[in-house]
Amino acid sequence: MKTKKNAWLLAGLGLLVAGLIASWFLLPIKEWSEAFQQWIEGLGVWGVVAFGAVYVLATVLAIPASPLTLVAGLAFGIWGFPLVVVVATIGSALAFLVARYLAREKVAAMVAKRPKFKAVDEAVTDEGWKIVLLMRLSPLVPFNLQNYLFGVTDVDFKRYLAATFVGIMPGSLLYVYVGSLGQQSGGGTTGKWIFFALGLIATAITVVLITRKAKARLAEAGVGAGKGKAKPPSRKKS
Repeated sequence: MKTKKNAWLLAGLGLLVAGLIASWFLLPIKEWSEAFQQWIEGLGVWGVVAFGAVYVLATVLAIPASPLTLVAGLAFGIWGFPLVVVVATIGSALAFLVARYLAREKVAAMVAKRPKFKAVDEAVTDEGWKIVLLMRLSPLVPFNLQNYLFGVTDVDFKRYLAATFVGIMPGSLLYVYVGSLGQQSGGGTTGKWIFFALGLIATAITVVLITRKAKARLAEAGVGAGKGKAKPPSRKKS
């Protein structure tokens, strides 16, 4: 079984790398990067503010922000990583507060209709912020939906923010790193390309391993598919 899982891991990494290589040849990444960078530079400091505002808005509206995370790498290089982590956390905080105080009934009704969401709710009641952290590390539920889902649980807001801030780092780093490769697509020595390729593979492997560990722990807590069994509710934790 372990060998089969490792085979799937290698296959997934192979597809990721192949897709990235294909995108470098088939898409005008260099042109997109230069155009976006010129727009950002034209706005000066406000370019960072504008990017942050768009990212926060997309998070609150539950619009997938992965393309924006790639763009952060294109425009700001690896410095897009801390920027994305900060603005994604801000957007997550706003979405959480909307769910908790403005749209609680609607979100709670949505949770009640979906067994997976109910399992998350029950696990949070039992394990608190630990489930938030594990969910951020796992693609079990889309990131932006998690923000609203956690808003109707009993998790403490400050601990939710801390778990979110830490939990989104691996995935954000991977996407920003991939985006930053677009800055190198116009040229560079063979050695530099080998360096970037090895860095990409190492980052991808790290993220995949973290994700697998998080999914296993979630399965033990009764969230998602897995051999682990749900723990009986013990006491409420924040």
